[in-house]
Amino acid sequence: MTTTTVPTPTTPAPVTTPHPAPAPRRRPASDDWRALVEAVRDAGQYPTSAEAERITRIVLSALGGHVTGDERLALARALPEEAAAVIASQLAATRPLTAAEFVDSVAARIEGATPATARWDVSSVLSVLPPLIGDALTNRVLRQLPPGYALLFGRADLGAKDD
Repeated sequence: MTTTTVPTPTTPAPVTTPHPAPAPRRRPASDDWRALVEAVRDAGQYPTSAEAERITRIVLSALGGHVTGDERLALARALPEEAAAVIASQLAATRPLTAAEFVDSVAARIEGATPATARWDVSSVLSVLPPLIGDALTNRVLRQLPPGYALLFGRADLGAKDD
């Protein structure tokens, strides 16, 4: 025998309250850093994420000394937290380096690097930044650096894009 309960007029109907849609989940900062490292790994065709991370840290630390003022602050804000910390922790360079000198300075930080391999490493890191930081900030950063850096950022001509 089964029993069926029938609501009576005195039983209140269930109240449904609309629930706000859950806020979209922001990826954890470590995911943003891993995505940056993986983009560098793909761009530079590095065999491991560890190698790509090592190169990313070296190049960003070198860049951090050459980007100053508002551009440095904006760059740090636009990058993943870990990359921002690498950029922001650098002392300002005593003099601006040409693009070739910058590559040579990176080569000096990488055991066994040559100017050619260091240029590859620098370009592998810097060329993934414009999609992350946007054209306007990329142009501001490039204006602050001596001529020649645009190619390292994967740009043929800085003047081709205006903010």
